[in-house]
Amino acid sequence: MMDFQIVILWSDALVWLLLAAGLGLAALIARNPPLRSAWRRIGANRSGMAAATVLLVFIVVGLLDSLHYRAALPGEPGAKKQYAIEVLSLLDALAGPLRTDNEKTYSAPFATRLYAKETLEAPGIGTVREFPRLRHGGRHLGENETAVAADAGLTALRYGILAWLVWLALAGVVAKAVAARAEREMTPNSPSPLAGVGLGRGGRTDGALSPSPQPLPHQGGGAMTDSGWSLIWRGETAFAWNAVLLTLLILLLVVVPLFALSGQYLVFGTDKVGQDVLYQTLKSVRVALIIGLVTTLVTLPLAVLLGIVAGYFRGWVDDLIQYLYTVLNSIPGVLLIAAAVLMIQVLIDTHPQWFATAAERADLRLLSLCFILGVTGWTGLCRLLRGETLKLRELEYIQAAQAFGASSTRIILRHILPNLMHIIIISLVMDFSGLVLAEAVLSYIGIGVDPTMTSFGTMINNARMELSRDPVVWWSLAAAFVAMFTLVLAANLFADAVRDGFDPRLS
Repeated sequence: MMDFQIVILWSDALVWLLLAAGLGLAALIARNPPLRSAWRRIGANRSGMAAATVLLVFIVVGLLDSLHYRAALPGEPGAKKQYAIEVLSLLDALAGPLRTDNEKTYSAPFATRLYAKETLEAPGIGTVREFPRLRHGGRHLGENETAVAADAGLTALRYGILAWLVWLALAGVVAKAVAARAEREMTPNSPSPLAGVGLGRGGRTDGALSPSPQPLPHQGGGAMTDSGWSLIWRGETAFAWNAVLLTLLILLLVVVPLFALSGQYLVFGTDKVGQDVLYQTLKSVRVALIIGLVTTLVTLPLAVLLGIVAGYFRGWVDDLIQYLYTVLNSIPGVLLIAAAVLMIQVLIDTHPQWFATAAERADLRLLSLCFILGVTGWTGLCRLLRGETLKLRELEYIQAAQAFGASSTRIILRHILPNLMHIIIISLVMDFSGLVLAEAVLSYIGIGVDPTMTSFGTMINNARMELSRDPVVWWSLAAAFVAMFTLVLAANLFADAVRDGFDPRLS
């Protein structure tokens, strides 16, 4: 019998559904030459691929936090298995010490003592006011508390070297694969089914290869690896491997020593109740991704359907849809969201029997927030698609299809929607960062996610009072700010790459 019970929250199902949809979209792109060409241009964008590498790290953390379970409680042999009320995730299991090794209250990053003095009994002295020693932070040092800097530096150096070696191995594999592809493509009459992914001399990203002035070496694996390295670092591959590998190196040099030190020190400090701030930051990633991605499941159908219908049919249909989103835009967004969230909260509070655990209750409020943000945020994309559809329906090939008797549904699906996909993709990618920031603002004013759920907004909200105390507790706000800034910046840079890749003027 399993020692845990698998728990599938609604948000978990949506996250994995989005992942499956992304894989399906990738398969569709691989079969569509125009889309494939656009994504090749995106893959050649160095800043875009560096941002995509950072986003991939956040996505992995979010997926690990979307596999939930309930641990089995100890019981008598042969008795029915009982499970704990607390719902944990795979990320909680991997970051076990960060979750369980809590202190009494505030402690600064890499500190060995609490941040506030307490009254203690000292043997032979009596009652004194002192900073108590932490239970977990730096306990391996014993009484040698002054060795924190040297010990932490040595640990970071050792694991930094380990990260460097791991990166060298990964980069060597990539270089060897690039060299093998280059040799295969330079061999006369050799088929290259994946042409365009490996090489692109002179910055070409359209999948074609310009001839190299000299054939690449064929004398064994060493020469092939050397040519792969040179092609990567000179930027002569159609995919921006140099940007990806450099970003990966920076991430490994930061993440590997950081998590190695987190087993010995409280690298981001602790909050008011002694919980590790690094753990809170990791738990906030999933909420930010759900807010940014699941909201699109609500926004996309409304915006695409109503925008295309309004622009194509015009007349009273267009007037009705324009009236709908004009009225919606006339209501202050924060007030509308606040009213909807409060109504949902009343519904949740009056039906506690709907939820077996607190995690299910918090999950419903999170999905409600996504639904509310989606219902109130589709108007901008709808207006944009309406205008583009009005322009497309006047073009010759649309009028020719109408003259041949094609139905409106067929014209929309076969001619108009494919020509709007680049606008839809660009808008959704660029709106992601805005949704992440919206969650932070809403949680800050108390109408965001459930207070029991950790998010960047709740971390910033809890840091309000910490900034007014003396001495100032700054690390909770700093950790949330840096993590959210990194996520939003990476999303914006990737959005810029997507916009450039689908811009016909830059093709």
